[in-house]
Order: sequence, then C-alpha cells, then structure tokens
Amino acid sequence: MLTVSTVNVNGLRAAAKKGYLEWLAATTADVVCIQEVRAEPGQLTDEVRAPEGWHTAHAHSELKGRNGVAVLTREAPQAVRIGFGAAEFEHSGRYVEVELADVVVGSLYLPSGDVGTPRQDEKERFMAAFLPYLVELREKAAADGREVVVCGDWNIAHREADLKAWKTNQKSSGFLPSERAWLTDVFSSGYVDVVRSLHPDVAGPYSWWSYRGKAFDNDSGWRIDYQVATEGLAARATSAVVERAATYGERWSDHAPVTVTYA
Repeated sequence: MLTVSTVNVNGLRAAAKKGYLEWLAATTADVVCIQEVRAEPGQLTDEVRAPEGWHTAHAHSELKGRNGVAVLTREAPQAVRIGFGAAEFEHSGRYVEVELADVVVGSLYLPSGDVGTPRQDEKERFMAAFLPYLVELREKAAADGREVVVCGDWNIAHREADLKAWKTNQKSSGFLPSERAWLTDVFSSGYVDVVRSLHPDVAGPYSWWSYRGKAFDNDSGWRIDYQVATEGLAARATSAVVERAATYGERWSDHAPVTVTYA
C-alpha cells in the first residue's frame, strides 16, 4: 500500500498558521508533495521545515517569495533530484523528485501563465521542456524497476469537466486548446491521470477555488492538481479523494489536498 497526497499550500508559512501542520499530523499518507512553498528552508521553523517523522526534500526558488516545492516521505529517499535538466528552470523552485524503493515521486508547480504576456511564454517553454523529461523519466525508472508519479499543481484543466465555468474560460490560461492538447500528449506518453481514471464521469472533483467571491461556497472550482502516474502504478490506484474543507473558514489554502491510495 502507498498513499500519496499533493497540495499547493499557497505559502507554507501562512498555511502552517491556518491548519497545515494539524492536517500533516493527522494524515495517513506515506508521501506528501507540496507546492508554492514561497520560502527558503532557512525562513521556516524547524517543525515546518523538517516535521518529526518525515524526510523532507525542498527546492526553493532563486526569486524571493516565489514558487518552491517539496516532497515529504516517511521512508528515507534513496536519491533526490532538483529540477529536470532545463537550465532556465533549474533554480526556479518548480520541480523536485525523490527515489524510493520502488517508485519515483515528483512534486511539480507548473507556471500559471497569463495570455498575451511573457508569463504565458514562460509556461509554454516549460511545457516544451518538461514533456521530453517525463518520457525520459518513465523509461529510466522502468529500467530500474520503478514506477513514477508526478504530483502537483499542473495549472491546466484538461477537460470541460475539470472546471465549472469552462464556457467563459476558453481563452484563459489554464484552459487554452494548446495547453489541453499538451496534457493529452502527456497522457499519451505512458502516463495516466489517476483521479480521472477513478472518477471518469463526474464534474471535477475540483481542487482549487478562488478566494474571490463565492467560488468555494458555490463549488465553482478548477481541477488543476493532478497525480500523473505510469500505467503500472495507476492500475494499482484504489481510491482518489479531494480533501475539501467543510467550510470556507476552515481552509488553510485556496487548494485542497488530493490523496490517492495505491494497493
């Protein structure tokens, strides 16, 4: 059995004050991937940077207060890798992976983009560089007898069922035809969208809701937090749950943890 959770914490220092630490203490996950840490390890308290009972691999951004990803594992990792070989993104705090006995786990924070701006150009360069790496990673892991799961905030809703207001977002970053086609290419390269494979015919389940307006109360969300696994591991998935807070006031991030159990 392997249980993996992933969540964009929207600033780890802030999340720690709102309920993240309590959630972490209660989770039964074996691995937790977090994104948008927005802090260097030295800026975090000991209990946040290296919580008891966990081995933590951090990748912070050279841009202060931006990005940042981490992987927490109960089992000591056999190896840690920061970045994926693309020089532009090597120190951007957008990707870190760990090797465990029989699985490689990556934590990804894909750029959010903004149509018509350099941010969208950056997102497209990232996507162009990351897909070949995913293929390479799958092949290398298979040669080593390991499966792969890349968890995180992919910042793309793949299908109309993955966001409530899809009709009004067809020209928005995160739901552009080119971005959706790229995700289709990911899912055609030996990887599986695990949550969708277990919930094929439902809206959502959404994992991000804007803090603005009544998005959370109306469940007007986006499903942009994925666990993307190689086919062998995906076939072992028995449950996939979005740990949506009971009320708006109980949220400690604008995202909710996405938790998958693999038999």
